Amino acid sequence: MDIVAPAVSDYLLENCSPADDLLRELAEETRAKLPDAAMMQISHDEGEFLTMITRLMGARRVVEVGVFTGYSSICIARGMPADGHLLACDVSEEWTAIARGYWERAGLTDRIELRVGPALETLRALPVDPVLDMAFIDADKVGYPDYYAELVPRLRPGGLIVLDNVLRGGRVLNPDPDSAADVTINRLNKFIVEDERVESVMLPVRDGVTLARKR
Repeated sequence: MDIVAPAVSDYLLENCSPADDLLRELAEETRAKLPDAAMMQISHDEGEFLTMITRLMGARRVVEVGVFTGYSSICIARGMPADGHLLACDVSEEWTAIARGYWERAGLTDRIELRVGPALETLRALPVDPVLDMAFIDADKVGYPDYYAELVPRLRPGGLIVLDNVLRGGRVLNPDPDSAADVTINRLNKFIVEDERVESVMLPVRDGVTLARKR
């Protein structure tokens, strides 16, 4: 299912702030070096959405679960003030090696701390104090419920979790019981709606984005 029709996709990209040379080069290098995984990279309009949300939140303490080659990290970090801190979690040395180079070129290494390893272990090792302003989850889908469970208590009141790929190409409408990812995301979507700790909205941004704001 096309959540965003190709013609609408082109129009969206034409009518948001354009990517600069660095982001365009990162997208091109990702496609060239990782052709089988390049679809994991967020689109530029979603990147601008993340920058805007981060800036509107005034977010200084942010966690990202799922870095890939660093496009979303750059977009988030650019929305933060100079004293902001983004904890970026991923399991791949190969992918994040590309990210590191672009973070340095973007002048953002002072704002981004990379932790390579299982994200759940990283999150569980964080202080339990509710100090996070924002979190972005875009990683292995079966891990989403655990990431969400660890992040919500660590959000300050008014803090925000942004979850990507919550529509799974429309497959959440009728999840295949043999697809652990689709079943997991469908269950989490329903859980978030009923979670009294947050207020939430799901948006048809690319493959679906949920914003869950802590009460």
